[in-house]
Amino acid sequence: MVMQMKLVIEELIREKGYQKRYIAEQMGITNNTLTHWMKNRSMIKLDQAVKLAEVLDCELEDLFIIENDDGGK
Repeated sequence: MVMQMKLVIEELIREKGYQKRYIAEQMGITNNTLTHWMKNRSMIKLDQAVKLAEVLDCELEDLFIIENDDGGK
């Protein structure tokens, strides 16, 4: 069984009522970078994930879910 870790920041951003542009500005990244993270097109570095958790006022582990290869959690 293969496990995958996926970012779930789109839901967190929506729950917190933030705009993507605000998050990108706070992170010092482009909107494109944030979109790539949100769509799991690129990996976020650990230091960036820590900063993102601070910006979203959540725990680091809240940013991720782990799924097995069949899509189940």
